[in-house]
Amino acid sequence: MKVTSKNKSADRIKMKIRKGDTVQVISGKDKGKTGEVLQTLPYQNRLVVKGINQRTKHVKPSQEGESGRIVTEEASLHASNVMIYSSKEKVVSKVEIFVDKDGSKKRRLKKTGELID
Repeated sequence: MKVTSKNKSADRIKMKIRKGDTVQVISGKDKGKTGEVLQTLPYQNRLVVKGINQRTKHVKPSQEGESGRIVTEEASLHASNVMIYSSKEKVVSKVEIFVDKDGSKKRRLKKTGELID
């Protein structure tokens, strides 16, 4: 992978949050909102969450006769600004990785002990 100014590190960061997890924003303008992780960016330690950190983009018309439009899309936010959210217990928690009895690695919430996967 090529290192650019936006992407300072060529090292992949081990993330405990995965695509499909429900997270809650713990800091920033969207603090308190919850959403599903759509995409993880492990080289930048960032993720894209559905409905969080919305950005508007003005799109020019590509063909004649077509009108321009304003598109809203989710921008990425840093992984340190979110925590895993338990829908069952309605609480946020850190993630703990442990080895199960059969030898496989599993993720669970530290606060409630609830298995994530």
